[in-house]
Amino acid sequence: MKYLTVILTLFAVIMLSCRNEKHNSSAMGKGHGTNMIETNKYLITKDRELILNYCERKGIDAHETATGLWYSIKSPGSGPLIKDGDMITFDYDCSLLDGTLCYSSETSGPGTTRFGYSNMESGLLEGIRLMRRGAEFIFIIPPYLAHGVPGDGNRIPGRAVIVYRIKILPE
Repeated sequence: MKYLTVILTLFAVIMLSCRNEKHNSSAMGKGHGTNMIETNKYLITKDRELILNYCERKGIDAHETATGLWYSIKSPGSGPLIKDGDMITFDYDCSLLDGTLCYSSETSGPGTTRFGYSNMESGLLEGIRLMRRGAEFIFIIPPYLAHGVPGDGNRIPGRAVIVYRIKILPE
């Protein structure tokens, strides 16, 4: 009987606390959701302005995809488009908009991966799908398609727009 009373008391406390959390979180969530949406729209607009200014300063003729990835074709390459499962080897430079070099194949050697099965930024995955072997592209990737708010925890700071220069090497 003693255990039954303890169990029923715990059950009642849990049910009441869940009820209060649900009430408070739904009331709080409406305002926060709207604020977060507006904040994200603002940040995306500001990132787009940074990218457009960068392209203008550097004389880069870039195109924007539906997701917000920017790319410029330096050399189109040949053969079929790169697809998931292809083994690719590539030279690359990854830098910030201010020119700070973060990563480069000059120091680490060419990258080699089975495309689509690695830990690449979503913007870089999208961009490489536009490429053929021998192609050379510049990708300008906004934070939400790269490392987002936290950065990569190493050389890319939080909320950074990053610039990749990628060349897919021939087989």
